[in-house]
Amino acid sequence: MARLAPPLPPLPVALADEDGRHRVHSRTVQLWLTALTILITTWLCTLGWIPAILALVTAKHVLVAILMMGLGVDDERRGDDQ
Repeated sequence: MARLAPPLPPLPVALADEDGRHRVHSRTVQLWLTALTILITTWLCTLGWIPAILALVTAKHVLVAILMMGLGVDDERRGDDQ
């Protein structure tokens, strides 16, 4: 007769570590910067075609920079082993 091993106990979850707060804060900042960039770009697009082109070109670069910040490219805490 086959016997099954009991399931592993759940892993402990740390709720108040400093790294978790830092990640939540950085994600919130990224969301606010993204929303602000889109709102400013939308407003500039209503002013005419020249400001719209300049706003879209600039917004593309700003949004890519926010994405790179979210991916951790500029993270100083990372070591060579990660």
